[in-house]
Amino acid sequence: MIGDAWLWVAVEWSPPAYAEFYARDGFDTPTAVALLVAALVKAALLWLILRAPAPGPLDRRAKALRRLLYLAVVYTLVPWYPIALLPDAVDAAFQLALWTAIDVLYLLVIRWRSRMLRAAAGAMFAVELVGMANELLDELDLPELGSGGIVELGLILGGLAATIITVVGQRRDGRWSRGTQAAGWLSVGVYALVIPLNVLFGRISSGHLAMLVMMDAVGLVSTVWIAATARELPAEGHPADLPPARRRMIRVAVAAVAVLPITALIHPEQTPHLTYTGWSMDCYDGPSFGDLKPAERHAAFLCRARSTEGGVPPMFPDSLSDQEILAYGRALCRTKDRDEQEAILTRAGSARPAWGADPWDLVYVCPEIVGATRPELLRSTTETEAANAAYIAEENAKCRDPWPRTKGVVQATAKYFLFADGDPGYLVHDPEDEAADEAAEQAMDKVYDDSTLIGVASGAVLIGHFEDVVDLCLTVKAFRTPPPQRTAGWEQVNEVSIVSRSGQLTVPEMGEGGDVGAGAPMPNLAITGKGRYRLRVYVRVNDAGEEHLVVVFPGASRKRLKLKP
Repeated sequence: MIGDAWLWVAVEWSPPAYAEFYARDGFDTPTAVALLVAALVKAALLWLILRAPAPGPLDRRAKALRRLLYLAVVYTLVPWYPIALLPDAVDAAFQLALWTAIDVLYLLVIRWRSRMLRAAAGAMFAVELVGMANELLDELDLPELGSGGIVELGLILGGLAATIITVVGQRRDGRWSRGTQAAGWLSVGVYALVIPLNVLFGRISSGHLAMLVMMDAVGLVSTVWIAATARELPAEGHPADLPPARRRMIRVAVAAVAVLPITALIHPEQTPHLTYTGWSMDCYDGPSFGDLKPAERHAAFLCRARSTEGGVPPMFPDSLSDQEILAYGRALCRTKDRDEQEAILTRAGSARPAWGADPWDLVYVCPEIVGATRPELLRSTTETEAANAAYIAEENAKCRDPWPRTKGVVQATAKYFLFADGDPGYLVHDPEDEAADEAAEQAMDKVYDDSTLIGVASGAVLIGHFEDVVDLCLTVKAFRTPPPQRTAGWEQVNEVSIVSRSGQLTVPEMGEGGDVGAGAPMPNLAITGKGRYRLRVYVRVNDAGEEHLVVVFPGASRKRLKLKP
């Protein structure tokens, strides 16, 4: 492992610890061979980069361009981990400033010999700089100039076009040798290799380590071109053209780099085509079925089928192709019970066949089957929100104020939604109290201390429910003076003490996307501000379900009273 670590340092110019990060048990044979080959390639390219500048006079603009180009070379040759210590926004801002200056000087220094060509160069340089500006906005968490893969690909292609037109300008200028121009065309070939492999298919970042090593070495070709461009800036002492044999070798190299992207994308038929994996960022978006176009629904199912979110194993292994997973998904849609689903998943090689498949996953592959029994799964996000709001409003309308003639200073009536068999009750608490969470836990611990099912802990009172319910009707009222007890018609009436340290006392509301809480806004029951209050709880169960009335009013007493029974 020590030898592997030093081989890594020599070739990749990064600390030995990174070798262990990439290959804890040492490098395999392909990676070791790739590192040895990359060492030779990098050594040859580094020799070309470090050649002395050509002698000859330079005007002020050419001198500035040479210095900036060499600065870009130095920035590229500095090992990446010191740069990684800088904030990403600083790196992006420096790159934008550096290449803005270089592109402007390119337009002024290169003899384009055509206004149209100079204008085209300016347009391509602008697109390149827009791409860099977009990256800077992203690092600063500001609105980007454009989002999505198409925009990103367009900006990258603009950078590629800027490189091409610069090489064309060098040829028309006449100062730069065929070797420098060949380096420029080779850098274009590297771009052509990276775009389909990395941007469109994500193959470089997720591929074999040997591919990462070789792409890192080949990437120095662009640095060779930049250094050669700076070296040959003087108008006098034009370097001699390369001999014919070397020109033929360069043409073969350019052709090979141009063909590599195509050959790398050709696979044998048995190799699975993976559109989405458990690491795809889109997997975490969780779009609703109704929000997706028909062409996007299969991708959503593939994403869920391979998802490892939460650390759970995926439904299907990555060894299966998209087409196989979709076929298994359709078979799962036609099953009648979990046993049939388990048999299908076992045959597919699933790591969790006993879990089966849920309808909210299968709806993306067979909506006509799932939608027949679960039509709500076919809704869009907007439709789901509207349906939930209508349901909550309907449930709230079923609840009535049990004291309609006794108006509180503030009051509200709503359905309080609970988890089935999961919530002991609801809180009346001071949400702004620094110890609010601790008080809520203490109140929950005390709720089963006696038959009243009321847990008290200073600034929090947890009120339990009698029946095995998932929701109940709740009315809250606040008074400045104690109201009449009026225990008739109620099964249980209790009175306890509660403290508001911030001047707030309320009942939790159902949050956005939540399933627990009051279905309507709850008022602040601490109507006289900070201090101690009395909290009286009325409970009864009738044909309409369980009903609670919570009455709050100022009171210094700390006694716990059982008013009924």
